[in-house]
Amino acid sequence: MRFDALSAGPADGELVLLLHGFPQTGTCWHDALKSLADAGYRAVAPSQRGYSEGARPQGVEAYRVSELCADVIAIGAALGRDRFHVVGHDRGGTVAWALAGDHPQVVASLTAVSTPHSAALRQALRGRQQRVRMAYIPVLRLPLIPESLIDAAGGIVAESLLTATGLSPAHAHRDITALRAIGATGPLNWYRALGTERPHAAPVSAPVLHVWSDQDPVFTREATDLSGEHCTGEYHLLELEGGSHWIPDEHWADVADLFLEHLVANPVAAGG
Repeated sequence: MRFDALSAGPADGELVLLLHGFPQTGTCWHDALKSLADAGYRAVAPSQRGYSEGARPQGVEAYRVSELCADVIAIGAALGRDRFHVVGHDRGGTVAWALAGDHPQVVASLTAVSTPHSAALRQALRGRQQRVRMAYIPVLRLPLIPESLIDAAGGIVAESLLTATGLSPAHAHRDITALRAIGATGPLNWYRALGTERPHAAPVSAPVLHVWSDQDPVFTREATDLSGEHCTGEYHLLELEGGSHWIPDEHWADVADLFLEHLVANPVAAGG
């Protein structure tokens, strides 16, 4: 498959792969790409499976997390690297956690943006608060209906839903326009594939920086706090007061310095 990607920084810099979530593309990492390049890293933000014209396989099972992890490893290999830093936001964070747990040899460091460890999220979903916050997911898994909602009124309805959660109107318009252009079925299949494979629950040994905003409407403090219990290496939680779910687009300046310190403290070569 062929993936569209944004890249920045010197070709010989340590590789940092940045994984977006729904309903975004690699463009959400614009600010991160610049800060990484300025620090001498090779930063690459692919538009993942379903979001790139050349990587849109048919069928729900093609969008399992295991397949998405395999894509990340293959992208690293195509860039000549078998070990790299991984950063993931939203559903991209789910992929990043699973990659670090199931393929520890490739992950020098993990930065999870907003998203808790999948096992921690399942624990939190036993409680009402986390279930209520994720009540939208069954809707996204329905056939045809979510595609229609995304196209409704030329995308205005979907843009309004995003801005209600803290994404700026400009970024919401950018993301929904891109989603409608590529077609929403592939990205929605990430949700439809939930439950079609074994749960990813492996503990993470790579050093972890977990960034979370206290006004995140999706992930609760409980799920966030439980994530550290699934890390066997260093784990640091960075909490943003008053921040939204959309940290890469709206709050990157608030986390950039600590994020770069995390990478510097955990160089790729340190793990062999």
